[in-house]
Amino acid sequence: MQIDVISDTVCPWCFIGKRRIARALATRPDIRFDVKWRPYRLDPTLPREGMDRQAYMRRKFGDDPQKILETHKLIIAEGAKDGIEFDFSAITRRPDTLNSHRLIRWAEAAGVQDEVVERLFIAYFENGEDIGDIRVLSDIADLCGMDGLEVAELLESNADRALVEREDQIAHEMGITGVPAMIFGGKLAVSGAREPEMLVAVIDRVLAMQAGEPIAPAPGGDTVEDAD
Repeated sequence: MQIDVISDTVCPWCFIGKRRIARALATRPDIRFDVKWRPYRLDPTLPREGMDRQAYMRRKFGDDPQKILETHKLIIAEGAKDGIEFDFSAITRRPDTLNSHRLIRWAEAAGVQDEVVERLFIAYFENGEDIGDIRVLSDIADLCGMDGLEVAELLESNADRALVEREDQIAHEMGITGVPAMIFGGKLAVSGAREPEMLVAVIDRVLAMQAGEPIAPAPGGDTVEDAD
């Protein structure tokens, strides 16, 4: 079953969603899953060099440090349930994510896309690294078995820039306004970092649809959209 995950590399809920989908897939070991990570830029207006994160957060939330703190506390608590150690105090830059999405695209061809996505999230959210920095991205590529020097050269060029921008545009044209968004088997779409139990139920519904069996309702009143 193919699962398309539309996400951004600076989205904390996408990191949580990644851990949760992994837990869901682990409960169905007999099913062959093909998870593909698709680009979505939460803020395509950022300059290529990114910007100071504190300034960015003030622009987004206004001059209300308490609101930012409460938002971070909620995310930290949710992430801890999935073994994520968010360290927002370590993050100094809000990067433009186009280059990280280009790396993810190339990682698919190298067969290490899932690992690259995981390391990008860890680098940014746990280590406070600037994942808009070509050196950081090439190091991540190296760690995942890619050729870091080749990746750095590609990132210095315009290779696949237009393709990733177009994919991002298509996601917005599809009406996606928040991430993560997951499309299961091209049949059902789920928005948000849902609990593994809910994701397993969606997987089972798609399998039933593919087999022509009666379809059970979504669990707990959750909204699951037809992806057609």
